[in-house]
Amino acid sequence: MKQSALLTLTSVLTLLLLTLHLADDIVYGYEKGVPSNLLVVPIAVIWLYGTLVLAERRSGYVIVLLGSLLGAYVPYIHFRLAGGVLGHGIATSSGALFWVWSLLAIGVLAVFSVILSAHGLWKLGWGRSRKSELTSP
Repeated sequence: MKQSALLTLTSVLTLLLLTLHLADDIVYGYEKGVPSNLLVVPIAVIWLYGTLVLAERRSGYVIVLLGSLLGAYVPYIHFRLAGGVLGHGIATSSGALFWVWSLLAIGVLAVFSVILSAHGLWKLGWGRSRKSELTSP
């Protein structure tokens, strides 16, 4: 499978799981359902735009890299900084499996997306544009 297609797939899946996880956090009361949670909407739109529209461009790689780094930080926040899974009482609730699994999947996919986007930036080089790469023999 082509690396750009892999990056698109992992980035979209990471974004999907992050939004599902945020919804889960709100349902369980870990996050309050306040208007400031809607900040995720423009972030998700920019991330999605970078993933789908700006694919294989430097700006797209940078957007996906930054979004993926943010996504990779989410499991760390929950497991380390926010008191861990047991600290919230979520481990004993009925939806604990999906909540914990989504954190692990977000971590794996986000780190993989970071690697793929960094590799795409490296391959693209700093002195060349995508256009010049396509026209060279």
